[in-house]
Amino acid sequence: MSGTRSGHVLLGLNVLVYGYIPSAWRSPLLGINDFLAPEYWERIGALAERARLDAVFLADALGLGDPAYDANPIRLDPTVVWAHVARATEHIGLIATASTTFNDPVELSARLLTLDHLSAGRAGWNLVTTRDDRSAANFGLDRVVGRSRRYERAAEFADLARKLWSAAGTGRRIRHEGEHFHYDGEFRAPASPQGLPVLFQAGGSPGGRDLASRYADGVFTAEITLETAREHYRTVKQGAARAGRDPREVAIMPGLLLTLGSTEEEARRRVDELYESSPSRYAAGWLSHAIGVDVGALELDEPFPPEVLRGPADPEFFTGSIGFRESILEQIRQTRPTVREYLRQTRYSGSGHGGFVGTPEQLADRIEEWYHTYACDGFNLQPDILVDSLEVIADELVPILRSRGLFRDEYESTTLRGHLTAARAVTA
Repeated sequence: MSGTRSGHVLLGLNVLVYGYIPSAWRSPLLGINDFLAPEYWERIGALAERARLDAVFLADALGLGDPAYDANPIRLDPTVVWAHVARATEHIGLIATASTTFNDPVELSARLLTLDHLSAGRAGWNLVTTRDDRSAANFGLDRVVGRSRRYERAAEFADLARKLWSAAGTGRRIRHEGEHFHYDGEFRAPASPQGLPVLFQAGGSPGGRDLASRYADGVFTAEITLETAREHYRTVKQGAARAGRDPREVAIMPGLLLTLGSTEEEARRRVDELYESSPSRYAAGWLSHAIGVDVGALELDEPFPPEVLRGPADPEFFTGSIGFRESILEQIRQTRPTVREYLRQTRYSGSGHGGFVGTPEQLADRIEEWYHTYACDGFNLQPDILVDSLEVIADELVPILRSRGLFRDEYESTTLRGHLTAARAVTA
Protein backbone atom coordinates (compact mmCIF):
# COMPACT_ATOMS: atom_id res chain seq x y z
CA MET A 1 0.00 0.00 0.00
CA SER A 2 1.27 3.48 -0.81
CA GLY A 3 0.07 6.85 -1.96
CA THR A 4 -1.72 9.82 -0.51
CA ARG A 5 -4.08 9.26 2.41
CA SER A 6 -6.97 11.35 3.59
CA GLY A 7 -7.92 11.57 7.23
CA HIS A 8 -5.19 12.68 9.63
CA VAL A 9 -2.39 11.39 11.80
CA LEU A 10 -3.07 10.19 15.35
CA LEU A 11 -0.66 11.47 17.98
CA GLY A 12 -0.28 10.07 21.47
CA LEU A 13 2.18 10.72 24.25
CA ASN A 14 3.75 7.89 26.23
CA VAL A 15 4.38 9.44 29.63
CA LEU A 16 7.54 7.82 30.99
CA VAL A 17 7.29 9.77 34.25
CA TYR A 18 9.96 12.40 33.49
CA GLY A 19 11.11 11.24 30.04
CA TYR A 20 12.77 8.27 28.39
CA ILE A 21 16.38 9.36 29.08
CA PRO A 22 17.65 7.87 32.38
CA SER A 23 18.98 11.21 33.57
CA ALA A 24 15.78 13.15 32.82
CA TRP A 25 15.21 13.59 36.56
CA ARG A 26 18.37 15.74 36.69
CA SER A 27 16.82 18.44 34.52
CA PRO A 28 16.80 21.85 36.26
CA LEU A 29 13.17 22.08 35.12
CA LEU A 30 12.23 19.27 37.51
CA GLY A 31 12.35 18.45 41.17
CA ILE A 32 13.30 14.90 42.09
CA ASN A 33 9.87 14.28 43.66
CA ASP A 34 7.77 16.16 41.11
CA PHE A 35 6.12 12.95 39.95
CA LEU A 36 4.44 12.73 43.36
CA ALA A 37 2.86 16.18 42.96
CA PRO A 38 -0.65 16.41 41.45
CA GLU A 39 0.40 19.67 39.77
CA TYR A 40 3.05 17.84 37.71
CA TRP A 41 0.48 15.52 36.14
CA GLU A 42 -1.94 18.39 35.58
CA ARG A 43 0.80 20.22 33.72
CA ILE A 44 1.53 17.19 31.50
CA GLY A 45 -2.16 16.79 30.70
CA ALA A 46 -2.62 20.49 29.97
CA LEU A 47 0.42 20.62 27.67
CA ALA A 48 -0.71 17.51 25.78
CA GLU A 49 -4.17 19.02 25.36
CA ARG A 50 -2.67 22.32 24.19
CA ALA A 51 -0.96 20.32 21.44
CA ARG A 52 -4.35 18.76 20.59
CA LEU A 53 -2.86 15.28 21.07
CA ASP A 54 -5.27 12.36 20.96
CA ALA A 55 -4.20 10.57 24.12
CA VAL A 56 -1.66 10.20 26.88
CA PHE A 57 -0.46 6.74 27.96
CA LEU A 58 0.82 5.85 31.43
CA ALA A 59 2.10 2.40 32.39
CA ASP A 60 1.49 0.65 35.66
CA ALA A 61 4.29 -1.47 37.15
CA LEU A 62 3.75 -4.47 39.38
CA GLY A 63 7.32 -4.57 40.67
CA LEU A 64 10.14 -2.08 41.14
CA GLY A 65 12.13 -1.64 37.96
CA ASP A 66 15.82 -2.41 37.70
CA PRO A 67 17.71 0.92 37.56
CA ALA A 68 20.45 -0.85 35.61
CA TYR A 69 18.25 -0.60 32.53
CA ASP A 70 14.92 1.00 33.54
CA ALA A 71 14.85 4.78 33.25
CA ASN A 72 11.62 4.96 35.26
CA PRO A 73 11.82 2.26 37.95
CA ILE A 74 9.05 3.70 40.16
CA ARG A 75 5.48 4.14 38.88
CA LEU A 76 2.10 5.32 40.15
CA ASP A 77 -1.29 3.73 39.47
CA PRO A 78 -2.32 5.22 36.11
CA THR A 79 -6.08 5.00 36.68
CA VAL A 80 -5.75 7.15 39.80
CA VAL A 81 -3.39 9.63 38.12
CA TRP A 82 -5.63 9.98 35.07
CA ALA A 83 -8.75 10.41 37.19
CA HIS A 84 -7.04 13.46 38.68
CA VAL A 85 -5.89 14.76 35.28
CA ALA A 86 -9.43 14.32 33.94
CA ARG A 87 -10.52 17.19 36.20
CA ALA A 88 -7.94 19.54 34.66
CA THR A 89 -8.59 18.64 30.99
CA GLU A 90 -11.53 18.35 28.61
CA HIS A 91 -10.49 16.45 25.48
CA ILE A 92 -7.27 14.45 25.85
CA GLY A 93 -7.69 10.66 25.92
CA LEU A 94 -6.44 8.99 29.12
CA ILE A 95 -5.00 5.50 28.56
CA ALA A 96 -3.86 3.29 31.42
CA THR A 97 -1.60 0.29 30.85
CA ALA A 98 -2.71 -2.71 32.93
CA SER A 99 -1.82 -6.39 32.97
CA THR A 100 -4.14 -9.29 32.16
CA THR A 101 -1.86 -11.70 34.01
CA PHE A 102 -2.08 -10.02 37.43
CA ASN A 103 -5.49 -8.35 37.38
CA ASP A 104 -9.06 -9.61 37.64
CA PRO A 105 -11.21 -8.84 34.58
CA VAL A 106 -14.30 -7.79 36.53
CA GLU A 107 -12.42 -5.49 38.90
CA LEU A 108 -10.32 -3.93 36.13
CA SER A 109 -13.34 -3.49 33.87
CA ALA A 110 -15.14 -1.65 36.67
CA ARG A 111 -12.10 0.51 37.44
CA LEU A 112 -11.64 1.53 33.80
CA LEU A 113 -15.34 2.22 33.41
CA THR A 114 -15.14 4.44 36.49
CA LEU A 115 -12.32 6.41 34.83
CA ASP A 116 -14.42 6.57 31.68
CA HIS A 117 -17.26 8.25 33.56
CA LEU A 118 -15.03 10.62 35.52
CA SER A 119 -13.45 11.74 32.24
CA ALA A 120 -16.74 11.88 30.26
CA GLY A 121 -15.72 9.18 27.81
CA ARG A 122 -11.96 9.59 27.51
CA ALA A 123 -10.69 6.36 29.12
CA GLY A 124 -8.64 3.69 27.44
CA TRP A 125 -6.86 0.51 28.44
CA ASN A 126 -3.48 -0.50 27.02
CA LEU A 127 -3.47 -4.29 27.44
CA VAL A 128 -0.20 -5.99 28.38
CA THR A 129 0.51 -9.48 29.73
CA THR A 130 3.53 -8.69 31.99
CA ARG A 131 6.67 -10.66 31.26
CA ASP A 132 9.05 -10.20 34.21
CA ASP A 133 9.71 -12.54 37.12
CA ARG A 134 10.10 -9.62 39.55
CA SER A 135 6.40 -8.85 39.15
CA ALA A 136 5.47 -12.52 39.39
CA ALA A 137 7.29 -12.75 42.74
CA ASN A 138 4.99 -10.06 44.13
CA PHE A 139 2.10 -12.46 43.50
CA GLY A 140 3.72 -15.48 45.10
CA LEU A 141 5.05 -17.03 41.89
CA ASP A 142 8.60 -18.22 41.22
CA ARG A 143 8.42 -16.96 37.65
CA VAL A 144 5.94 -15.56 35.19
CA VAL A 145 3.95 -18.14 33.22
CA GLY A 146 4.93 -18.88 29.62
CA ARG A 147 4.18 -16.42 26.83
CA SER A 148 1.61 -18.54 24.97
CA ARG A 149 -0.30 -19.19 28.19
CA ARG A 150 -0.28 -15.48 29.06
CA TYR A 151 -1.76 -14.58 25.68
CA GLU A 152 -4.44 -17.25 25.95
CA ARG A 153 -5.51 -15.67 29.24
CA ALA A 154 -5.22 -12.17 27.76
CA ALA A 155 -7.54 -12.99 24.85
CA GLU A 156 -10.19 -14.40 27.18
CA PHE A 157 -9.72 -11.44 29.55
CA ALA A 158 -10.29 -8.96 26.70
CA ASP A 159 -13.32 -10.90 25.50
CA LEU A 160 -14.91 -10.88 28.97
CA ALA A 161 -14.09 -7.20 29.55
CA ARG A 162 -15.82 -6.21 26.31
CA LYS A 163 -18.86 -8.33 27.25
CA LEU A 164 -19.06 -6.60 30.63
CA TRP A 165 -18.74 -3.13 29.14
CA SER A 166 -21.37 -3.93 26.50
CA ALA A 167 -23.80 -5.09 29.19
CA ALA A 168 -23.25 -2.11 31.51
CA GLY A 169 -26.43 -0.16 32.09
CA THR A 170 -28.64 -2.75 30.36
CA GLY A 171 -29.47 -5.09 33.24
CA ARG A 172 -28.57 -7.96 30.91
CA ARG A 173 -27.15 -11.11 32.50
CA ILE A 174 -23.66 -12.12 31.39
CA ARG A 175 -22.70 -15.79 31.27
CA HIS A 176 -19.08 -16.56 30.53
CA GLU A 177 -17.58 -20.03 30.92
CA GLY A 178 -13.97 -20.09 29.79
CA GLU A 179 -10.74 -21.81 30.62
CA HIS A 180 -9.50 -18.94 32.80
CA PHE A 181 -12.63 -17.08 33.93
CA HIS A 182 -16.22 -17.83 34.94
CA TYR A 183 -18.90 -15.18 35.29
CA ASP A 184 -22.66 -15.44 35.68
CA GLY A 185 -24.56 -12.32 36.64
CA GLU A 186 -25.22 -8.68 35.88
CA PHE A 187 -22.47 -6.08 35.61
CA ARG A 188 -23.90 -3.29 37.72
CA ALA A 189 -22.38 -0.16 36.21
CA PRO A 190 -23.66 2.66 34.00
CA ALA A 191 -23.01 2.43 30.27
CA SER A 192 -19.81 3.96 28.90
CA PRO A 193 -20.19 7.57 27.66
CA GLN A 194 -18.26 6.58 24.51
CA GLY A 195 -19.99 3.24 23.86
CA LEU A 196 -17.07 1.19 25.19
CA PRO A 197 -13.78 2.28 26.73
CA VAL A 198 -11.03 2.17 24.10
CA LEU A 199 -8.81 -0.92 24.08
CA PHE A 200 -5.17 -0.70 22.97
CA GLN A 201 -2.78 -3.64 22.87
CA ALA A 202 0.99 -3.51 23.29
CA GLY A 203 3.14 -6.38 22.08
CA GLY A 204 4.61 -7.63 18.82
CA SER A 205 4.59 -11.40 19.34
CA PRO A 206 2.32 -13.56 17.15
CA GLY A 207 -0.05 -13.90 20.11
CA GLY A 208 -0.10 -10.15 20.60
CA ARG A 209 -0.79 -9.47 16.94
CA ASP A 210 -3.63 -11.98 16.90
CA LEU A 211 -5.16 -10.42 20.01
CA ALA A 212 -4.87 -6.95 18.47
CA SER A 213 -6.54 -8.08 15.24
CA ARG A 214 -9.49 -9.59 17.13
CA TYR A 215 -10.15 -7.08 19.92
CA ALA A 216 -8.05 -3.93 19.87
CA ASP A 217 -9.03 -0.44 18.79
CA GLY A 218 -5.35 0.43 18.59
CA VAL A 219 -1.87 -1.06 18.82
CA PHE A 220 1.06 0.54 20.63
CA THR A 221 3.85 -1.14 18.72
CA ALA A 222 7.66 -1.07 18.69
CA GLU A 223 9.19 -0.39 15.27
CA ILE A 224 12.62 0.85 14.23
CA THR A 225 12.70 0.31 10.47
CA LEU A 226 10.14 1.39 7.89
CA GLU A 227 10.12 -2.06 6.26
CA THR A 228 9.24 -4.00 9.41
CA ALA A 229 6.69 -1.36 10.40
CA ARG A 230 4.88 -1.79 7.07
CA GLU A 231 4.92 -5.57 7.47
CA HIS A 232 3.42 -5.31 10.97
CA TYR A 233 0.81 -2.84 9.72
CA ARG A 234 -0.28 -5.25 6.96
CA THR A 235 -0.31 -8.26 9.31
CA VAL A 236 -2.58 -6.68 11.91
CA LYS A 237 -4.92 -5.08 9.37
CA GLN A 238 -5.25 -8.36 7.44
CA GLY A 239 -5.88 -10.19 10.72
CA ALA A 240 -8.66 -7.74 11.55
CA ALA A 241 -10.27 -8.38 8.17
CA ARG A 242 -10.11 -12.15 8.75
CA ALA A 243 -11.80 -11.58 12.12
CA GLY A 244 -14.69 -9.86 10.34
CA ARG A 245 -13.67 -6.34 11.36
CA ASP A 246 -13.08 -3.18 9.34
CA PRO A 247 -9.25 -2.90 9.32
CA ARG A 248 -9.58 0.87 9.73
CA GLU A 249 -10.94 0.24 13.23
CA VAL A 250 -7.46 -0.82 14.42
CA ALA A 251 -5.10 2.17 14.72
CA ILE A 252 -1.40 1.29 14.52
CA MET A 253 0.76 3.69 16.57
CA PRO A 254 4.49 2.91 16.95
CA GLY A 255 6.42 4.47 19.80
CA LEU A 256 8.98 7.10 18.80
CA LEU A 257 11.73 8.30 21.14
CA LEU A 258 12.34 12.02 20.58
CA THR A 259 15.09 14.56 21.05
CA LEU A 260 14.30 17.88 19.38
CA GLY A 261 16.44 20.94 18.71
CA SER A 262 16.39 24.07 16.57
CA THR A 263 19.06 22.39 14.40
CA GLU A 264 20.05 18.75 13.99
CA GLU A 265 23.44 19.55 15.51
CA GLU A 266 21.78 21.07 18.58
CA ALA A 267 19.52 18.03 18.98
CA ARG A 268 22.49 15.64 18.74
CA ARG A 269 24.43 17.68 21.26
CA ARG A 270 21.45 17.58 23.61
CA VAL A 271 21.00 13.81 23.40
CA ASP A 272 24.76 13.22 23.83
CA GLU A 273 24.80 15.38 26.97
CA LEU A 274 21.75 13.62 28.38
CA TYR A 275 23.19 10.14 27.78
CA GLU A 276 26.61 11.08 29.10
CA SER A 277 25.00 12.22 32.36
CA SER A 278 23.25 8.82 32.64
CA PRO A 279 24.82 5.72 34.24
CA SER A 280 27.52 4.37 31.92
CA ARG A 281 26.20 0.83 32.26
CA TYR A 282 22.66 1.77 31.28
CA ALA A 283 22.83 1.12 27.52
CA ALA A 284 24.53 -2.28 27.87
CA GLY A 285 22.18 -3.30 30.69
CA TRP A 286 19.09 -2.31 28.74
CA LEU A 287 20.27 -4.05 25.56
CA SER A 288 21.13 -7.22 27.50
CA HIS A 289 17.60 -7.29 28.90
CA ALA A 290 16.01 -6.43 25.54
CA ILE A 291 17.65 -9.18 23.47
CA GLY A 292 18.25 -11.82 26.14
CA VAL A 293 22.05 -11.86 25.81
CA ASP A 294 24.74 -10.61 28.19
CA VAL A 295 26.12 -7.79 26.07
CA GLY A 296 28.96 -7.29 28.57
CA ALA A 297 30.35 -10.67 27.51
CA LEU A 298 30.58 -9.68 23.83
CA GLU A 299 33.58 -8.15 22.10
CA LEU A 300 32.75 -4.45 21.90
CA ASP A 301 34.63 -3.82 18.66
CA GLU A 302 33.33 -6.87 16.81
CA PRO A 303 29.99 -7.36 15.05
CA PHE A 304 27.22 -9.18 16.89
CA PRO A 305 27.76 -12.97 16.59
CA PRO A 306 25.30 -14.92 14.39
CA GLU A 307 23.91 -16.81 17.38
CA VAL A 308 22.90 -13.50 19.00
CA LEU A 309 21.06 -12.40 15.86
CA ARG A 310 19.07 -15.65 15.86
CA GLY A 311 17.55 -14.73 19.23
CA PRO A 312 17.05 -16.88 22.34
CA ALA A 313 16.63 -20.63 21.96
CA ASP A 314 13.44 -20.68 24.05
CA PRO A 315 11.27 -17.65 23.25
CA GLU A 316 8.46 -19.06 25.39
CA PHE A 317 10.26 -17.95 28.56
CA PHE A 318 12.22 -15.04 27.11
CA THR A 319 11.54 -12.27 29.63
CA GLY A 320 11.94 -9.31 27.30
CA SER A 321 9.54 -7.91 24.72
CA ILE A 322 9.33 -9.97 21.52
CA GLY A 323 8.47 -6.81 19.59
CA PHE A 324 11.45 -4.91 21.00
CA ARG A 325 13.81 -7.83 20.40
CA GLU A 326 12.76 -8.36 16.79
CA SER A 327 12.96 -4.67 15.89
CA ILE A 328 16.43 -4.38 17.48
CA LEU A 329 17.80 -7.52 15.83
CA GLU A 330 16.41 -6.49 12.43
CA GLN A 331 18.10 -3.11 12.73
CA ILE A 332 21.40 -4.80 13.63
CA ARG A 333 21.06 -7.19 10.67
CA GLN A 334 20.50 -4.27 8.31
CA THR A 335 23.24 -1.94 9.59
CA ARG A 336 25.86 -4.54 10.75
CA PRO A 337 27.43 -2.39 13.49
CA THR A 338 29.96 -3.46 16.08
CA VAL A 339 28.55 -3.82 19.58
CA ARG A 340 30.15 -0.50 20.60
CA GLU A 341 28.78 1.25 17.51
CA TYR A 342 25.28 -0.03 18.13
CA LEU A 343 25.28 1.05 21.77
CA ARG A 344 26.16 4.57 20.65
CA GLN A 345 23.77 4.44 17.67
CA THR A 346 20.80 3.80 19.98
CA ARG A 347 21.10 7.42 21.12
CA TYR A 348 19.95 8.54 17.68
CA SER A 349 17.92 5.70 16.18
CA GLY A 350 16.17 4.26 19.23
CA SER A 351 16.35 0.96 21.04
CA GLY A 352 13.25 -1.19 20.78
CA HIS A 353 11.15 1.81 19.86
CA GLY A 354 12.35 3.86 16.94
CA GLY A 355 14.32 6.98 17.70
CA PHE A 356 14.42 10.47 16.26
CA VAL A 357 16.99 13.22 16.84
CA GLY A 358 16.55 16.42 14.85
CA THR A 359 14.33 19.43 14.24
CA PRO A 360 10.52 19.63 14.37
CA GLU A 361 10.53 20.04 10.57
CA GLN A 362 12.53 16.83 10.16
CA LEU A 363 10.22 15.04 12.59
CA ALA A 364 7.23 16.13 10.52
CA ASP A 365 9.00 14.62 7.48
CA ARG A 366 9.38 11.31 9.36
CA ILE A 367 5.74 11.27 10.42
CA GLU A 368 4.55 12.13 6.92
CA GLU A 369 6.65 9.42 5.26
CA TRP A 370 5.54 6.65 7.62
CA TYR A 371 1.90 7.73 7.46
CA HIS A 372 1.68 8.00 3.69
CA THR A 373 3.49 4.68 3.10
CA TYR A 374 1.11 2.83 5.44
CA ALA A 375 3.64 2.02 8.11
CA CYS A 376 1.38 3.51 10.80
CA ASP A 377 -1.76 5.49 11.53
CA GLY A 378 0.11 7.77 13.90
CA PHE A 379 2.77 7.74 16.61
CA ASN A 380 3.10 7.56 20.37
CA LEU A 381 5.70 10.24 21.05
CA GLN A 382 8.21 9.63 23.86
CA PRO A 383 10.27 12.78 24.54
CA ASP A 384 13.66 12.66 26.27
CA ILE A 385 12.44 15.15 28.91
CA LEU A 386 8.70 15.72 28.98
CA VAL A 387 8.25 19.20 30.33
CA ASP A 388 10.18 21.20 27.75
CA SER A 389 9.76 18.81 24.81
CA LEU A 390 5.98 18.93 25.09
CA GLU A 391 6.07 22.68 24.59
CA VAL A 392 8.11 22.21 21.39
CA ILE A 393 5.63 19.59 20.18
CA ALA A 394 2.70 21.92 20.84
CA ASP A 395 4.23 25.13 19.53
CA GLU A 396 6.44 23.92 16.66
CA LEU A 397 5.73 20.34 15.51
CA VAL A 398 1.94 20.42 15.50
CA PRO A 399 1.69 23.68 13.47
CA ILE A 400 3.93 22.12 10.81
CA LEU A 401 1.75 19.01 10.63
CA ARG A 402 -1.33 21.22 10.35
CA SER A 403 0.20 23.23 7.52
CA ARG A 404 0.76 19.97 5.62
CA GLY A 405 -2.81 18.80 6.17
CA LEU A 406 -1.66 15.94 8.39
CA PHE A 407 -3.29 17.04 11.65
CA ARG A 408 -6.53 18.71 12.71
CA ASP A 409 -6.77 22.33 13.81
CA GLU A 410 -9.04 21.62 16.77
CA TYR A 411 -10.49 18.59 18.51
CA GLU A 412 -13.39 17.11 16.53
CA SER A 413 -14.75 15.06 19.42
CA THR A 414 -14.98 15.07 23.21
CA THR A 415 -14.29 11.33 23.60
CA LEU A 416 -11.25 9.16 22.96
CA ARG A 417 -13.18 6.83 20.68
CA GLY A 418 -14.41 9.89 18.83
CA HIS A 419 -10.79 11.02 18.28
CA LEU A 420 -9.91 7.65 16.72
CA THR A 421 -13.02 7.67 14.53
CA ALA A 422 -12.47 11.24 13.33
CA ALA A 423 -8.92 10.46 12.22
CA ARG A 424 -10.14 7.79 9.82
CA ALA A 425 -13.56 9.29 8.98
CA VAL A 426 -12.62 10.28 5.43
CA THR A 427 -9.94 7.67 4.83
CA ALA A 428 -10.46 5.77 1.60
